[in-house]
Amino acid sequence: MADPLYLSLWFPSFEETDMMPHMLSVLRQFPFSRQDPGILNVALYPVSWNEATVLEQRFRPGIRPEEAVLIAADLLHDDYAYVFEARWDLWSPSQSASGEWRQMPSLVRFIAQGLEFDEASYQHTGEIQIDFGLDAPFLYEGLSLTPEAEMQVRSNIHKLVDFTNKVEKNTGATGRLLWSESEENLAQKLIARLQAVQ
Repeated sequence: MADPLYLSLWFPSFEETDMMPHMLSVLRQFPFSRQDPGILNVALYPVSWNEATVLEQRFRPGIRPEEAVLIAADLLHDDYAYVFEARWDLWSPSQSASGEWRQMPSLVRFIAQGLEFDEASYQHTGEIQIDFGLDAPFLYEGLSLTPEAEMQVRSNIHKLVDFTNKVEKNTGATGRLLWSESEENLAQKLIARLQAVQ
């Protein structure tokens, strides 16, 4: 069964003035979709996730990360969360009878949480949390894979690992955790799937 997949990041300092520079450094590491590039949505939540957004803007076509961060920077508060939506291209099986695999834009949400937002939930979920959606594109657990499909799953896993490594190396984050909501160890699941497709 597929589970939501996240990357949580912590930084040496995450005061109001640090939030957007850290977010920009993370966004600059991201391999945006070629089919649907840029930041597609910016939303600001005050106090907790239960509150209505104070700002929400959609962009078609998407805008550059620098532009998106400037929009959010106009309303900096340590009890706000800032959500940026973008897409990256991941391989997935088409619904056609041919069973071909295609690269499809897949939604990713980047969330910066102020230190006072939602009762300091950043302590558990990260000052910046990246929500990759379901872990299915990296596992396809219930699917019997052909040699071609094995290459596509490996490509998806490589993209995920490459991005997390770039974030660790280039953003100044002092802590990171790649995790899913299941009780199972995500790293073990990925390793097991890679071994199954060898």
